[in-house]
Amino acid sequence: MFYQFKIFIVSLFIVIILVGFFYYIDIFKKDNELKNKIGQMLMVGFRGTEISTDSYIVGVVKNLKVGGIILFDYDVPTKSFPRNIINPKQTKKLISDLQSYTTAPLLIAVDAEGGSVNRLKLDYGFLNILSAKEMGQSIETTVKESEKLATELKELGFNMNLAPVIDVDINPNNPIIGGLNRSFSSDPNKVITYATAFIKTHHEKNIIIVGKHFPGHGSSMGDSHLGIVDVTNTYQEKELMPYIELQKEGLLDVVMTAHIINRNIDKSYPATLSSNFLQKILRQQIGFKSVIISDDLNMNAIVDNYGFGEAIIKAVNAGCDILLISNNGTSKYDEQLPYKARDIIYEAVKNGKISLEAITESYNRIYNLKKKFGII
Repeated sequence: MFYQFKIFIVSLFIVIILVGFFYYIDIFKKDNELKNKIGQMLMVGFRGTEISTDSYIVGVVKNLKVGGIILFDYDVPTKSFPRNIINPKQTKKLISDLQSYTTAPLLIAVDAEGGSVNRLKLDYGFLNILSAKEMGQSIETTVKESEKLATELKELGFNMNLAPVIDVDINPNNPIIGGLNRSFSSDPNKVITYATAFIKTHHEKNIIIVGKHFPGHGSSMGDSHLGIVDVTNTYQEKELMPYIELQKEGLLDVVMTAHIINRNIDKSYPATLSSNFLQKILRQQIGFKSVIISDDLNMNAIVDNYGFGEAIIKAVNAGCDILLISNNGTSKYDEQLPYKARDIIYEAVKNGKISLEAITESYNRIYNLKKKFGII
């Protein structure tokens, strides 16, 4: 009898150990899945024109499973060239090498609008692409220039262009939009027409486009790279027209937010951090279902007014699916930023500050976008 009881106790002890073991294995597996999903929500920048197995960015790609990389020609913190881009041959190899180190194919993005905002400059051996304002002189010019650009991007290995700008050129003296000839026109209908041509030529080459800057930066008096921009007294409803019409035509792959405040919509937060803008207007009113990407969270509009952790959590809760962390703002370059961002979101989910559902929804949108364009 005692012997049987002893066997029972030992068996029970083994069962308890096994249950505990598999419980913690399940917890570990779920945590790992959560961290991988969060990683897909990050698009990060780095320094380097070539990479190898022990490169910093390779560690980020492997350890965090980041969803995307953004490349630049110019390093803002050191005010020097080059950062990532030297010439076509080198850029193509860099992109190919980046993709070779990941098990989850990357979005490789670049600002290639044309004109002065183009990281692929003629001086480096790339094609000369006219500005949006110059393209907007005729539909033929837009098609010709955007075809050249899309073909170049495809040959280099880029799969995402952070363009076109679909801001309406309401204020021609705007230092960051009108002043740089980044808008197609002051007429929203022309913006729609030329943006449509730009987008379709990119789609022919299987390049994802990013319409920016929601809800419209064209009326602003300031530059959000330098600080918060308030458009409360300058914003016009027609600035939403390109988003409404392009969404109706199914042409918006990704929408980028603007770090602008309109106190008639949200008294406290810029569009990037505001569910009033992103959920009520972009998702519900306009009906946009695909990926929302934040403008760079290293810009002074965010850095100078919100802590990094606060901005990350608010951006996710507002509705941003991809967080753009360029590590190329005026503040100090910090190689820990991608890790900090992942951990901030992870802890926020664990603490109930961000819902698990929000992470899953963002992950699914990103996955579906990559699948649609044959990236995965």
